[in-house]
Amino acid sequence: MFRPEDGFPLSEIPKAYASEMPDTVVVRADADTLTWERLHRGSNRLARGLIDAGAEPGRIVTLLIPNSTDLILAVFACYKAGATPQVLSPRMTPAELDAIIELGDPAVVVIDPAGPVADRDGAVTIGALGQGRSDGNLQPRIATSWKAPTSGGSTGLPKIIMSGRAAVTSDFDPDIWGIEPREQALITAPLHHNAPFGTALSTIFLGGTVTLLTRFDAERTLSVIDEHGVNWVYLVPTMMRRILALPHEVRAKYSLGSVRSIWHCAEPCPVWLKRKWIEWLGPQRIWELYAGTESEAGCTLRGDEWLGHVGSVGQVTWGEMKLLDPDGIEITEPDVPGEIFMRVTPGTGATYRYLGAEPNIRDGWSSLGDMGRFDADGYLYLHDRRSDMVTVGGVNIYPAEIEAALVEHERVLTAVVIGLPDDDTGNRLHAIVHTGQSSGVTEAELREFLAGRLSKHKLPATLELVHESLRDDAGKVRRSALRAARLQGKL
Repeated sequence: MFRPEDGFPLSEIPKAYASEMPDTVVVRADADTLTWERLHRGSNRLARGLIDAGAEPGRIVTLLIPNSTDLILAVFACYKAGATPQVLSPRMTPAELDAIIELGDPAVVVIDPAGPVADRDGAVTIGALGQGRSDGNLQPRIATSWKAPTSGGSTGLPKIIMSGRAAVTSDFDPDIWGIEPREQALITAPLHHNAPFGTALSTIFLGGTVTLLTRFDAERTLSVIDEHGVNWVYLVPTMMRRILALPHEVRAKYSLGSVRSIWHCAEPCPVWLKRKWIEWLGPQRIWELYAGTESEAGCTLRGDEWLGHVGSVGQVTWGEMKLLDPDGIEITEPDVPGEIFMRVTPGTGATYRYLGAEPNIRDGWSSLGDMGRFDADGYLYLHDRRSDMVTVGGVNIYPAEIEAALVEHERVLTAVVIGLPDDDTGNRLHAIVHTGQSSGVTEAELREFLAGRLSKHKLPATLELVHESLRDDAGKVRRSALRAARLQGKL
C-alpha cells in the first residue's frame, strides 16, 4: 500500500494513488465526487493550461473557487505546474481582492464561472484552462511553497503568509492534527481558511477521502458523518454551538459511531460548550489545537486532559513558547500573564515568510499579539489578544481594517471597532463611530457606505453613533475601557 515518504513531490500524489486505486473517491462535495483517476487526469489538463499562462516555481496561482471538487482539481494543477496555490474567498470585495493580488502578483487568477467575480478582467475559468489539452503525465515540478494563505493583518493591510515548506509531503501536519492514512475526513469550513486547507490536503496526501461541505448546516454535518463513516472532523466552536442547539431527538438520530476525533480551533471555545461536547461524545474524541498560520509553535489538547486543566488550550506540542512582560522580561512563574512569543525548535528551518508585512520579532522569538499564562504543569491559557483581533464564528477579523473603511467617510471623525459577546458566533463586531454634532450621518448611510468596501463577514453587526471624542487626554483610544463600559451597560 502506497504511502509517500517525507519529501515526496505533491505533484506526483494523484498519479501514485491513481495507479493503486483509480476508482476510489478522493473528494466529495454535495452530489459531486472525484476519483483518483479523474483527479490525476483532470489536473494534468489544467496544469498544462496554467503553464501556458505563466505558472511556474516561485509564482502564485490565485484560486477564487468555493469548496468543490473543482477546487481540489485546481490545487493539484498548481502543484503540477510548479506554482503555489492561493485559495481566496470568492466573496471578497473588489478592493480587498485587488490589494491581495497586487501583493502576490499571481501568474494566473482562476475563477468559478458561476461565482460573484466571474467577470474579473484577465481571470480564467477551470473549463477554459483545460479545454483541448492532453491529460498525459507531465515532468514533476515542485513549488517553492505548498500554500499561501492570507490575513487582513493587524494594521488593516493585507499580508500573504508563504509556507516555508516546498510542495513536498511532510509528516508534520498529519502528526499534529492526528490524521491517519486512508482517513475519512469531514471539512466543514471553506478552504480559503488555513486550517481547513491544511487538514483537507493532509488527508488527501495520505490517501484518504475528504468530504467538503459547500455550506455549513448543523444536521447535515451529523448525517454526513454517519452516511460516509467519517473518522476525522474539523469544526469551529460556532458550529459546535449550532449542532448542540439542535433538538435532542434530531441529534439522537445519528450514531456518530465512526468518529475517532473531532478537532476544533480558530476561536476560543466556551467552557460550558466544551463540557457538553465531552459529555455527549466522550473526552477521548474531542481535540483542540492552538497555533498561528505561521506554524512556528503550537499546542494540542485532548478532552480528558482538558478536564484536568479546564480552559486550557494544552501544552506546547511543537516548537517553543515563552511569555514576556511589557518590558521584555521572560515570565517564569506559573499563572502570571504575558505576551506569547514563539519560535521553531532550534535547528529547524523557517516555517513561513510574509509578503506585505514584517513579523514582530524580539531576539529570534516572534509574537502574534496573543496574551496568556502557563499553569504549574505547563498548560497554556489564553487571555485577551494584544492585537485587538476579534474572532467571529471562527474567522479572525482585525478592527483596524474596518475602522480604516469607516473613516474614509468624510463626516466620520474617529471609529473604534470592538468585539462584544454573542451566543451564536462567540463575538459580534460593534462599531463606535464619532461624528460631528450636526453631521447628519445616519446608521443606514454608514452601512451603505461600508457595503462596497468590506466583505459581508467584516461588516459590524451593530453601529453606535456618538458625538464625543473616543480618545483620552493623551490622544489614545482606550479600546478595553470602551468595551468594558458597554459590557457593563453604562453606554
